[in-house]
Amino acid sequence: MHCTVHEEMSVFPKITLRGDVKQYLGDVFKNKELLAVLGQEDAERRFEMLLSRLSHPPAFTSVRVNTHLASPEHVRRCLSEEIRKQQMNSFSSHDVPIFNHPDVPDVLLIPVIGPRVSLERHSLEVVVGAQCGNAVLRGAHVFAPGILAAPKYMKMGDVVSVFSDIEGQCTRGAKEFQGKRVFIGNGIAEMSRSDIFCTDQPIKGIGIRMTEPVYFSPSFYNVLPNQVFLQNLPSAIVSHVLQPQAGERILDMCAAPGGKTTHIAALMGDEGEVIAMDKIANKVERIKQNAQMLGLNSIKVYCFNAIKALSGDPAGSSGGGPPFPPESFDRVLLDAPCSGLGQRPNMACTWSLKEITSYQPLQRQLFTTAVKLLKRGGVLVYSTCTITLAENEEQVAWALHHFPFLSLQRQEPHVGGGGMLGAGLSHDHLKLLQRFNPVWATTEGFTLHPEEYEHTQGTKSDLIHLANKDTIGFFIAKFVKT
Repeated sequence: MHCTVHEEMSVFPKITLRGDVKQYLGDVFKNKELLAVLGQEDAERRFEMLLSRLSHPPAFTSVRVNTHLASPEHVRRCLSEEIRKQQMNSFSSHDVPIFNHPDVPDVLLIPVIGPRVSLERHSLEVVVGAQCGNAVLRGAHVFAPGILAAPKYMKMGDVVSVFSDIEGQCTRGAKEFQGKRVFIGNGIAEMSRSDIFCTDQPIKGIGIRMTEPVYFSPSFYNVLPNQVFLQNLPSAIVSHVLQPQAGERILDMCAAPGGKTTHIAALMGDEGEVIAMDKIANKVERIKQNAQMLGLNSIKVYCFNAIKALSGDPAGSSGGGPPFPPESFDRVLLDAPCSGLGQRPNMACTWSLKEITSYQPLQRQLFTTAVKLLKRGGVLVYSTCTITLAENEEQVAWALHHFPFLSLQRQEPHVGGGGMLGAGLSHDHLKLLQRFNPVWATTEGFTLHPEEYEHTQGTKSDLIHLANKDTIGFFIAKFVKT
């Protein structure tokens, strides 16, 4: 397989940020510690690359196999057949390979084909919301509630070009929109304009079936629903880093939608007890649905504010649920609420600087509760899907200072990079952290050509290397309570 090295992919504009937010992030990625190592010019270049990467999807779709019900090899064969069927109705007859991740045995990796910059654009144009547009770039079809604008006479079966309204300016029900938008591919209308906008009932189902997305990833809509869970690679790694053991009692503090909860239960062989909490009722229902779908019975789900999960009564609550007495859990996962700036693709973030920087106090409250709920000798894993220092390395420095009985631990698997300079942590501590930084993929990335996939064997290790680098932005720290 021939791979073209590229410096930067500029199919889409760099992520749009408010001026003060961009300045804040610039200060993070050009902090004094980093500048002393990289120099001003290199730090500037890397920051601009980061802004570009965030608006593009990762180079691979990663799928976690529910090993409680199926083997990775069985699922790999089934997915190959499913992708082949999807491609019969799409742009290419070439087989897309599916790789077993060598270090994360229950994860399968599927290369994302693209970007395809020469797609024809059609006269009928549909505009979708930014969130919907991001999902399309990760392999989804356009669901009807995501459609904001459609041509006056659009009918079922029409071939349309789809654009994403990246700044949220399009009025729902419009016939056209000329504001800031990006082309994300072509598809076939499954509904007419009147079906979408002229109804009193809540609309659901696929509105546009994508046939030529700018980035091709397989759709997982109704595909092996009890055997696979669509999960970004770093998110799947978190549960392995926690190393849950059969028979243990484990707490997932901020668990929705349940990807990590169900992964923990599967890694335990569904033997033991996994307590999952979230304070939003409809999110709690999602966790329950996912646990049921994946056939996992060791999970108990509670609608509860995790900050208040510590009971002052050593006997705990009478019902076995929260709040819990101190030192109730063998392991605790705190996948903390965060600013989410590592999510990809993300072409525009409308949040204010106040919103972006509001998470650190909340995370510290949750962390303090987690430490108190953890048994001596127990493991605490802290993770976020963001790229700031304040929510990641600074939190580790704070934790080590405030809880001297916590020690940082080596992570297995460790496929990301170490921690980032700027929070005053030692070199040894930074090596123990795991940060996934999309910038790392830019200077060693590949343009993926589907017609050459049959020759991938010689470069499989290169592709796995790329999959480990070209991810969402993510952070993991592992502690033991000594």
